[in-house]
Parts: sequence; C-alpha cells; structure tokens
Amino acid sequence: MNAKQELLSLLEKTAPIKCAQIKYYPLNDAYRLNDDLPSFYNLKVNHTEKELNKFLDSLDFNYDSGYGWQQLFGTIWFTDGSWAERGEYDGSEWWEHRSLPDIPQNLR
Repeated sequence: MNAKQELLSLLEKTAPIKCAQIKYYPLNDAYRLNDDLPSFYNLKVNHTEKELNKFLDSLDFNYDSGYGWQQLFGTIWFTDGSWAERGEYDGSEWWEHRSLPDIPQNLR
C-alpha cells in the first residue's frame, strides 16, 4: 500500500486537514517492526498549501498494510471537527474516519 495514495483516498471523503501526526515503523529484515527507525510526519495547524504538499509527498512510500505487524500509527484532525485514526486488526491496518456522535434528545 502507498501511504500517500491511501491518505488521498481518505481525503476525497472528508473535510480538509487541520493538522496531522503520523508515525511509521518500517519492517526489518526479519519482518518485524524496526523500533529503532521510526519516522515521524507532522503537519501543524495553520499550515500553508506548500507545507501540506510537502507533508503529502513525504508519505509517498509503500508499506505492508496486510496482516502481520501494524506499521503506521497516528491521528489526522479535520477542519470540521472530525478526525481519523489508524484502525488495526491482527496487523491489517486502515484509516478510520470518526466524528462526534449527535447528542441524544434526552440530554438537551
């Protein structure tokens, strides 16, 4: 899976990014997470278009999103108050878009 393309697919369905923090752990030769070499990808609040493009370009790498070990971790905040975080099951991973639930009528 290409991390940049995966994020761009998510962005087609969401509000613009407010800020983001992503950590990537590559696999070592034994196909285990290489804890010594995490890479950090941050996009600050009030970023420019140039900073957004640089952030997206920095994520232009392939990783194994299938079963085994989770390699990407992080949170992306959107301008509409929703966010995305990494979902994972047995090493298979994806972005989960989340928003605040509506307040029930009996709490108003």
